[in-house]
Amino acid sequence: MVKISIVIVNYRVKHFLEQALRSVRAALKAYPMEVEIFVVDNHSQDDSLDYLSPRFPEVRFIANTENVGFARANNQAIELATGQYILLLNPDTVIAENTLHDVCQFMDSHPEAGGVGVKMVDGNGRFLPESKRGFPSPWVSFCKIFGLAALFPHSRLFGRYHLKYLSPDEVHRIEILSGAFMFVRRETLDKSGLLDETFFMYGEDIDLSYRLVQVGYCNYYVPTPIIHYKGESTKKGSLRYVRIFYEAMLIFFKKHYPHYSKGYALAIKFSIFFRAMLAAACRILSYPFQRRKKAEKKERGEWYILSRHIGDITALLPGGTPYTALSSTDEIPVPKKKAGKHYIVLDTAQLSFREIIETIQRHSHDRNRFLIYNPESRVIVSPKEIYTQP
Repeated sequence: MVKISIVIVNYRVKHFLEQALRSVRAALKAYPMEVEIFVVDNHSQDDSLDYLSPRFPEVRFIANTENVGFARANNQAIELATGQYILLLNPDTVIAENTLHDVCQFMDSHPEAGGVGVKMVDGNGRFLPESKRGFPSPWVSFCKIFGLAALFPHSRLFGRYHLKYLSPDEVHRIEILSGAFMFVRRETLDKSGLLDETFFMYGEDIDLSYRLVQVGYCNYYVPTPIIHYKGESTKKGSLRYVRIFYEAMLIFFKKHYPHYSKGYALAIKFSIFFRAMLAAACRILSYPFQRRKKAEKKERGEWYILSRHIGDITALLPGGTPYTALSSTDEIPVPKKKAGKHYIVLDTAQLSFREIIETIQRHSHDRNRFLIYNPESRVIVSPKEIYTQP
């Protein structure tokens, strides 16, 4: 019997997806179990499938002829899946060798759990607050939209959206599971229904989490860490993101809170619209400064490489990049005050994915930038840039 069906939707992030699939492969090698993997390509119009298919023969690739959106693409694979559990996984994630084992054990021992989310950190080790969230009820939405949640983030009254009053290092019952890593029972989906395809992108994870609770299950947060290169597959700074995200909030509110007065609903909708316009205006006003910043000479900083493939790595970096070779993660230095950035390359042939994630968390710093090198494909992945052979 298939234990887990893993579903990943790809849109023009083949190197991030390759790294995600390699981390899944490593997890299944460490803790063997029956798993099927689906990758749905949303008409990337690059060489994603040609590049990935020969490297991952165990993966079932589905090629769409148009971008059908996140919800519909996931549903395409879920309808074909046969696993006891379904894992919706973003392509710009890295899981540890123990991740699938941990969430399976938790779900097996908690029959009341409809779904599980995990501790997500970004590519530089910072905790992502969307790892654990509460439902955006009218009151919670009001606090978030009008800044009360930001002013009182640890308040149980005002800070219920990101639940910052709950420790990120303990198991908690939560409400929203992030679509970047959403681990659910198949039998739960049979009761709640699949992702709502009204949501093109964003909001579908909130909606599904809400419906899981409605049919009688609980959602949990388990503090096993993964990396989520937040926004690499969606480009969250774009004006298109602003429009789609806030439209998704309106869809959710209209669907699940129709019984509130029209006046209150109108106030919420106006507030969401105002935030959308403010975000769009900020993007437009900051655009000239962004262009100027990109035109400036990039700061090289100090490079540190932990690998036995130093020659292959330096061949991918800008010519003449000076570096310091490290023999262990204990040698990673703490950046000095007012110093430049530290660029730290970690090799997957020398460290397990679990060790890489732990290292990035342990050495997280405002001036540390972490890069992961895969010697099989000779590609370096970082939160902002991909280094590969021309």
